[in-house]
Amino acid sequence: MSYDLPLTAFTRRQFLSTGLVMASAAVAVPHFIQASAMGLQRAQPGAKSIPGVNEDNIFVVIQLSGGNDGLNTVVPFGDQAYYRARPGIGVRADRVIKLSKAEEGLHPSLAPLADLYNEGLLGIVQGVGYPNPNRSHFKSMDIWHTAETSGTGEGWLGKYFDSECVGFGAFESGGRGRAPATPATSPKLGKGHNPQIGIAIGASAPLAMKGRAISAVSFESADLFRWTGAGEGDTLAQGYEQITRAGLPAGVDPDSNTGFLTRTALDAQISSDMIRKAVGTRPRTQYPNSELARQLQMVASMIQSKLSTRVYYVSMGGFDTHSGQGGEQGRHANLLGQYAAAIKAFYADLKAQGNDGRVLTMTFSEFGRRVGQNASQGTDHGTAAPMFLTGPMVTPGVLNPHPSLSDLDQGDLKYTVDFRQVYASVLEKWLTADARRILGSKFDPAPIFRKS
Repeated sequence: MSYDLPLTAFTRRQFLSTGLVMASAAVAVPHFIQASAMGLQRAQPGAKSIPGVNEDNIFVVIQLSGGNDGLNTVVPFGDQAYYRARPGIGVRADRVIKLSKAEEGLHPSLAPLADLYNEGLLGIVQGVGYPNPNRSHFKSMDIWHTAETSGTGEGWLGKYFDSECVGFGAFESGGRGRAPATPATSPKLGKGHNPQIGIAIGASAPLAMKGRAISAVSFESADLFRWTGAGEGDTLAQGYEQITRAGLPAGVDPDSNTGFLTRTALDAQISSDMIRKAVGTRPRTQYPNSELARQLQMVASMIQSKLSTRVYYVSMGGFDTHSGQGGEQGRHANLLGQYAAAIKAFYADLKAQGNDGRVLTMTFSEFGRRVGQNASQGTDHGTAAPMFLTGPMVTPGVLNPHPSLSDLDQGDLKYTVDFRQVYASVLEKWLTADARRILGSKFDPAPIFRKS
């Protein structure tokens, strides 16, 4: 049975880049999908098929959960106040990896990150925070995820998906300025929606990637990213395949709720096939044995496979170092070493693919730690901390002065850069989006990109 319906599951560029996957599922994909795909003309090189979306640029977020100690990450070794505040856990000046003529340097465990710095691939923004800082892990993370000091609302990347991905159907026709559609108010939601616009590696998508209309795909293992009944027997699996891939029943309005649900099921099925195939792509370099490295390897494989994903999100925990933090060695040093080795392998892989120039990576944590060490040879929840921007498009080096260690706010650093200034720069310069509309206010973009 065939249906003469408009193309709804994929965009022109997605079909062109996923032909092998479509071919492998040809016997199961409905005729109306196949017919639409075959009728598409090849896009011109460099053409943007989706209004408002830069389809060449990819953004990767690395979240260091727990509150990374920024002072022992980017060490202000030129300021003796640092050593007075941290007699037991301060990183010795002769062990710090010096950065140019700055009086800051990297923790010795960050040697792989220093290699990226020396290659001109790392920009460091110091003293990043927000007004009236909150020292709760959950609340502060919500603030970073929503870009709202109240910590409420949709995620900032979810808002980007909703407001900018017009070609993916997050808005009704008319584009920017209209409220996102919802299933209750419009069955057209999802029409043309790219099911892989954002991918998070984890049990659930972070709040940052949850919008009103669109949320990210999330999975811990690509092997598990499929219908859970697939392992219950061929008969059950075949029945599910027939139902989800059969297309709309005769006489069903494609813009009805049934049509919406059918498209959603089809999107999910084909998305699962595409992602599992992509993750199976062999890396171009050797990755270290760590959870973050595993996540970044999956991201690199998906990039190599030319998925249409614009934003990837990975995370690493363990940074809540209240006790036994250590200085040059110890718990915190081990965490920094895992992070640095993983991101260096990631960019080596991307370079081998020829995709390094397409990928901007941003590393953040929900807050830094207090300036002074505590009685347990650790650090308690603080405020401002550094952010790392990685890729050949970033302005390399230490981009701004370190916050004062003598002019403190109740024992904590005073922030000098609002994190939303970094977000604004990413949105405007890299994702070509309306930052003011997404963030809700005007923030001067931080100068994190090279001048063209």
